[in-house]
Amino acid sequence: MKYPTYLNALRAFEAAARHQSFSEAAIELNVTPAAVGQQVRVLEAWLGVPLFRRASSGTTRLVPTDAARAALPDIRAGFDRLSMGLSRLKDASDSGVLTVTVSPAFAAKWLLPRIERFQQARPDTDLRLDTNQRSVDFLADGIDVGVRYGAGAWPGLTAVRLMDEEIYPVCSPSLRDQLPALTEPGDLARYTLLHDLTLEQNSGFPTWRTLLDAAGFPDIETGHGLRINNSAAVLQAAIDSRGVALGRSEMVRDDLAAGRLVRPFGDLTCPIDLAYYVVYRPECAAKPRIAAFRDWLVAEAGMMR
Repeated sequence: MKYPTYLNALRAFEAAARHQSFSEAAIELNVTPAAVGQQVRVLEAWLGVPLFRRASSGTTRLVPTDAARAALPDIRAGFDRLSMGLSRLKDASDSGVLTVTVSPAFAAKWLLPRIERFQQARPDTDLRLDTNQRSVDFLADGIDVGVRYGAGAWPGLTAVRLMDEEIYPVCSPSLRDQLPALTEPGDLARYTLLHDLTLEQNSGFPTWRTLLDAAGFPDIETGHGLRINNSAAVLQAAIDSRGVALGRSEMVRDDLAAGRLVRPFGDLTCPIDLAYYVVYRPECAAKPRIAAFRDWLVAEAGMMR
């Protein structure tokens, strides 16, 4: 048997063991839980030993068998060495291209309006933006650095806090000035609420319910409205007077400054625990292009405080 045949199965096994769940491993690997389970079964069939047992009745948590637990440190060390080897190969063929992963909304609303300053400072670096909304594997997908939004913990990545954020309602000036007027949160019941599905699909991300509960309006219904699976499109719909959006402060900063959006309820706001982070593989921290882009992002964010 050729060992490379089983690399994907080993990745699935290691992720499932770390999360104690096929479902959570599947999210990390960007595959289905069934695919993770199939890979683990392939590995078990080849090895001739079971790798997991159920924790107890009534739970879906997986527990590695004694044999599996004993093997995991060597498997993880092997993946670390593979990662280092591939990184050295990539370093040896450095083409001057820096591949950056960001969300489509972050690219459109924050990065692209500012990117010329980085290009002027580093004309020797060509940028390639990856705005795919799926979760990416930095090593497998050739990603150098990225900006992610969340709680600051992503397996295998160093995360440097970039910007904190708060949320508040935003709409177009013309919608604000319509009758009946938007003067207090209760008026939202008469307007279309714009919902960002890219956030609602992730547990812990802010929603209209988050804001209104925190502001003391638990009785206001938030189920109605228009749902869009693209954060930039949600804000464009608000600019076009299609409804009231839940604005994330860093994403709407430029639109507010330009007058394309307004805050109809003044200072009504809700701080949140999530933030933007610059992320990269720890073994790449000293790479000049990655370090330069990270430092530029941090400096740009600092200019807005």
